[in-house]
Amino acid sequence: MERYSLVADIPVQKGTLKKIAEIITELNGNINRIHYDRQIDPQTAFFEITSTKEAYNTIKERLSKEGLLRNSLKSLPFLKFSVKLPHRTGALAEFLKYSTDSGALVTSIDFDDTGSLPDKVFVSMNLEDTKHADDLLNLLKNTYTVDIIDYDTTGGKLDRTVFYVKFAREIRQYLADDDEQLLIDFLKDINHTVQELSKLGENTDEIFENYIRCGKFLTETTKNGFYSDVQEVEIKEGMKLFCFQLPGGGSIFLFDTPEEIVMIDTGYGIYADDVREMFDYYGLEIDKKLSYIIATHGDADHCGAGGAYDVPCYMHPATYEIIRCGNRAWGSKSEESVLEKVYTTMIALFSRWNPASEENIRLFPETSVEKRGNFPILAKIPVMGFDFEVLLSMGGHQHGQLIIFSQDAGLLFTADTLMNFSSFSQDRRMYNSIADFLVTSVNVDSELAREERHEAMKIAMKYEEDTGKKCLICGGHGTISILNEEGKPETFGEVRHYSKATKEQ
Repeated sequence: MERYSLVADIPVQKGTLKKIAEIITELNGNINRIHYDRQIDPQTAFFEITSTKEAYNTIKERLSKEGLLRNSLKSLPFLKFSVKLPHRTGALAEFLKYSTDSGALVTSIDFDDTGSLPDKVFVSMNLEDTKHADDLLNLLKNTYTVDIIDYDTTGGKLDRTVFYVKFAREIRQYLADDDEQLLIDFLKDINHTVQELSKLGENTDEIFENYIRCGKFLTETTKNGFYSDVQEVEIKEGMKLFCFQLPGGGSIFLFDTPEEIVMIDTGYGIYADDVREMFDYYGLEIDKKLSYIIATHGDADHCGAGGAYDVPCYMHPATYEIIRCGNRAWGSKSEESVLEKVYTTMIALFSRWNPASEENIRLFPETSVEKRGNFPILAKIPVMGFDFEVLLSMGGHQHGQLIIFSQDAGLLFTADTLMNFSSFSQDRRMYNSIADFLVTSVNVDSELAREERHEAMKIAMKYEEDTGKKCLICGGHGTISILNEEGKPETFGEVRHYSKATKEQ
């Protein structure tokens, strides 16, 4: 028995949900989840069932035959008009029969024979497709005096009576693939999070709005909307470290030396072309000199553009598994969380998920007995004479997340374990709040996350105690920072703003 999902089309009549449940039961399906809320969309219900594959296909065929299965979320034509009806008994009923026969859903009707326009009926309706809309219009024009107020086939004028169709229209513009089944599956997932977050007291409108905000932000911050905040630090003669804070998601770090470039984290796939242009602007010969990438963990904003570079990409085996299974909480106590699974799907779709190809993935060891503090040392990597230890975090933010430390260079790359939150710009704070809202916490284990943050701080403080020098903390988001006298991160050096306007100067 497998678990399957379907979207039911609920006509405006009593007993429809009961009928659907009876069909599923009759055909040997077991209902595991149902979500129907008339206040969201009176015509759409979401089901998850367990059955054999054969039974599932039979259930879908039966529901489709009964007109109870939704196979598409394409935009519906919207029609608003006034019609002059004759003053006789049954005229309105006759008009409404034409509408019903055409498959129209009347969303509003306004008539008052004592009002300022006593001979006109104002009607708004949604129709199944443009052919039905055109046929109805021709019929009405041949029968009545009709004034068209609005006729929209794009879906822009749809109201909440067909909420999921309207919502799908908004979501569709942020997806690279216009595949209808992919969109329906995505809507099923989103609905599941609505069900979960509503139980936690969240407002349904706000839940849907956060999905729109995410897709819109990522789309609008590409091409002419792309920007970055950049730090350039000379580690020693001939070796520079660049930090590129992208509009949304994590930072990209580059070591630039005469012989090679080493990249730590890639940013989102959706930014890959813009990032290449930015690298060119800073004189970074990525295509010639990039030797390998280290992906600190499996979130899309840290490894989601690995496929844009044909070089080895090193990661922990857990990161590889997260990439493979599409669940950012894999291997953690939150692994079965619906919110985590759906967030992973959403961000992959909106951010143009493109991790390193299978043949370019290289795996660090699972663990090691040698440790730096409480972090196992998985490997040691040389970069222009400096040794960098690849440490395994405790899995608080994500299972398999890496921390990279060089005692020689005084550099600590903490990924999403430790960051300078005070350095976040307002737009980045807004964007990061979306993930906090949709998964309730970006850490798969908040208690472990606090512990590993403390352990990372101890590495930086011990380095400063041993050497009398400042440790540069390179968080997965925000600026390269140092610890101030109070032990809090503060921005190190100059931060320059890059945008398309900068490039054109």
